[in-house]
Amino acid sequence: MTWYALASYDNGHGQRPALVLNDRLFDATVVAQASGLSEAPELKPFLTGTQAAIADWPQSAPAIAALAAKALSLAASGEIKPLAEQSYRLCTPYRPGRIFGAASNYAEHAKEMGTKLAPRSESAPYVFMKADTSVVATEEDVVKPANTEKLDWEVELGVVIGKECRHVSVEQAYEVIAGYTVFNDISARDLNRRSDFPFTHDWFRGKSFDTFGPMGPWLVPRECIAEPQKLRMRLTVNEETMQDDSTEGMIFNIAEQIAYLSSMLTLKPGDLIATGTPTGVGMARGRFLQPGDVMQASIDQIGSIRNRVVAG
Repeated sequence: MTWYALASYDNGHGQRPALVLNDRLFDATVVAQASGLSEAPELKPFLTGTQAAIADWPQSAPAIAALAAKALSLAASGEIKPLAEQSYRLCTPYRPGRIFGAASNYAEHAKEMGTKLAPRSESAPYVFMKADTSVVATEEDVVKPANTEKLDWEVELGVVIGKECRHVSVEQAYEVIAGYTVFNDISARDLNRRSDFPFTHDWFRGKSFDTFGPMGPWLVPRECIAEPQKLRMRLTVNEETMQDDSTEGMIFNIAEQIAYLSSMLTLKPGDLIATGTPTGVGMARGRFLQPGDVMQASIDQIGSIRNRVVAG
């Protein structure tokens, strides 16, 4: 399968959909016209925007794949040109309806956080929810709230659901995935805990501030990544490596997380599962984000997102 991705960009006249080929953006409408596919009904949701394409993914996906195949030959012959990088800014590839986060899903990360886990055979994924308004695009600022001193990073593989589903088996789980993106689960560690209630943890508060969910740079369709459980993930702060690991280290893999969530509720197109972070977070290092710090989160076969921290 040839690699391509879906992106959303703004050239000063509102958001527009794009195809990504070899890390370069091509306006989706221009590509569709050059390919003679601009009137294809299955392609119309994507030409409206990436949000509409994901909402209608089972019908949109084959048409987008066909468009990408034609776009590659058109780009090679010079019949279509990539957008000039200085002419646009990347937006989030789409806006998740709900964000589900897998907590302590890497053994070494649990260890560095001092979290004692039950044996895998006696447990299930531990999932929290994060506000959809936390999401920001690459190159957008992460705002450090004035009431936190322990702002932290967490690079994660984001799994995007592309089909409404319930009671999905592990064996069928990949069939409901639209694609993958990079997610940085920003966390205010000192706000994850509370002393004013008998409940000691409040992960929703510590993880749901506006700007606490950088994601992107685009969405890579499921078919373009053969082995999503063998992707290298990295995160740097000011070009210093903090996290460097593989999705192979998940305790509960992607399929198991989808099966678990769908056993409780109906998953919908656009839902995002942040599948957990590996070792190397700031809490374990005693090193927290400060205004002026620049994070870069990367996952092989997907891409990188870059975000600066500013004071709130």
